[in-house]
Amino acid sequence: MIAARPRLRSWKGLLALGSLGCILLIWALKDVPWREIADGSLKPTIFLETADGQPLVRQGRFQGRYARYEEFPPHLIDAVLSIEDRRFPDHYGIDLRGISRAMLRNLQAGEIVEGGSTITQQLIKILYLESDRTLKRKIQEVVVAFWLEWKLGKREILTRYLNSVYLGAGATGMPAAARIYFDKDIGALDIRESAMLAGLLQAPSQLNPIDNFEGARRRTATVLDAMVANGKLKLSEAAAAKAEFTALHLTPPAPRLGSWFADWISSQAGEIAGSSVSSVTVRTTLVPRLQRAAEEVIKRALDEDGKALGASQAALVAMTPDGAVVAMVGGRDYKASQFNRAVAAMRQPGSTFKLFVYYAALKQGISLSDRVYDRPIKVDGWAPENSGGRYRGVVTVAEAFARSLNAATVVLAQHVGMENVAAAAKELGIDAPLNPVPALALGASEVSLLDLTGAYASVRWGTAPVEPWGVIDFQAATEPQAFRVGPQVTPSVDLSAYRDDLSTLLQLVVERGTGREASPGFFAAGKTGTSQNNRDAWFVGFTDSLVAGVWVGNDDDTPMKGVTGGALPARIWREFMQAAMASPSTPDGSGAEILTSEQQPAASCNIRACSRSYRSFRASDCTYQPYRGERRLCEK
Repeated sequence: MIAARPRLRSWKGLLALGSLGCILLIWALKDVPWREIADGSLKPTIFLETADGQPLVRQGRFQGRYARYEEFPPHLIDAVLSIEDRRFPDHYGIDLRGISRAMLRNLQAGEIVEGGSTITQQLIKILYLESDRTLKRKIQEVVVAFWLEWKLGKREILTRYLNSVYLGAGATGMPAAARIYFDKDIGALDIRESAMLAGLLQAPSQLNPIDNFEGARRRTATVLDAMVANGKLKLSEAAAAKAEFTALHLTPPAPRLGSWFADWISSQAGEIAGSSVSSVTVRTTLVPRLQRAAEEVIKRALDEDGKALGASQAALVAMTPDGAVVAMVGGRDYKASQFNRAVAAMRQPGSTFKLFVYYAALKQGISLSDRVYDRPIKVDGWAPENSGGRYRGVVTVAEAFARSLNAATVVLAQHVGMENVAAAAKELGIDAPLNPVPALALGASEVSLLDLTGAYASVRWGTAPVEPWGVIDFQAATEPQAFRVGPQVTPSVDLSAYRDDLSTLLQLVVERGTGREASPGFFAAGKTGTSQNNRDAWFVGFTDSLVAGVWVGNDDDTPMKGVTGGALPARIWREFMQAAMASPSTPDGSGAEILTSEQQPAASCNIRACSRSYRSFRASDCTYQPYRGERRLCEK
């Protein structure tokens, strides 16, 4: 009995220690999102494409299209494993041998020269756990590493890692780096390029070959030597790759198109990816040729005349008549200011708002040939004046609109009723709050360029409201089928009874009214607008196949030097339309046919309607779980 007591105490100690360990594990692991980590939905990758399927490479960090394991060239995988985790195929998430080796080398060097983290651990740090160095996070990392190895397997872990690691110059993931540095698809990389990208993993900012070519060369040589030591490359092949490195063709990141558009559409893309797993490829409506034309026209106009005219900013948005946004410029320089003046800026639209006054009048039976007084008028102490102070007496409704006569328009609005004017604007798609006071007729309430252009698109389309949209279709990496998204709102108001008259009014503005400067030499219809003291100048209109709006002004609301909607904005609009029609990307040269019939996905998926209707809705395959049976396709 005397000899048994120490043994009993030993067992009690071990039991207490084990209990403490269990409590510690429960405490550390209770917040780990196991399910989301396993299916990849914790941070789903969203890859944006233009309408023709090209990568939409925005300013800042660029996430490339999610690549499958089979798409990575074998020499890229060999290079990454040789330099980052040579024992990756053999360990179970934590490499004790590698940790010991790294500790020894660091002690010998007197500094940190080598890390012991496996690729599995690196993936966990990148995507799944907080980066703070606490006991809780270290416990989580070890346990999650073992669990991921068991749950996902080597191929899936490596695939996620290669798609998620940062590689400098804004490139997140190997596919993005291949595009940024070499303008290639990931599968087209050669051994030199693969070794260089693998070398960037150590210090992507310091070894960026665009800024530090010599540093990238030395690191690439180290990677090639590691591949030889690992038996993945012959010595002669490594020597040839080193010798040829100086001839490596780099493509420094060019000015990136469509960053304002990408910012605008990202929230919609995020809504699509929100309930998806892994990655989602979202094809947008952006047409690169039209986006390039829009950016060039805005830059040229402000460079040539902006300073002299006191105009520091401009915005442009172009869409097809059904609201598919094909180009968007939110300001003069995205690098200098990411504020999107085409979407987020609320400004007084001036006389472009008159469209809604005349639409309300047509709805009450007034015709274009009816007469209206254009003479000084005072309403509740407010006396609107015509531009230049000239009044024309009795004029037709058509002439009042074409010449943008303020007094005649206010008379007409008073006759129609300001509540009806506000209702007409809402009907055509203006979502901003509208104050039904007399000054509303001349654009006193603020609107966004995007909404205003969408309202004009309603006239061209013949149904309202046209809500601007930017996602054509999406496809999850785990699904074979792409699902069409398209407009999220179905127009419900038939404008066929008024469309011709409204188009006639807008065409008269361009042919012989205030918008003559906008005439591109073919059919065009639109309206000029200038707010009080020339703080804002607008031109919004359409051709046969494109609708576009232009705003010019200053962020601080400073008045410009006499700029009106019929001057600089009209010229920008004209030059953009002429450029849009110049290249026959479609039969009429407009670029407006975004999808050919062969490209149309078979199934449509109204993400918003489906997610509102079904709590079980899953965007990745556009399905929901009914009370009984298998999941079903949501066809709302």
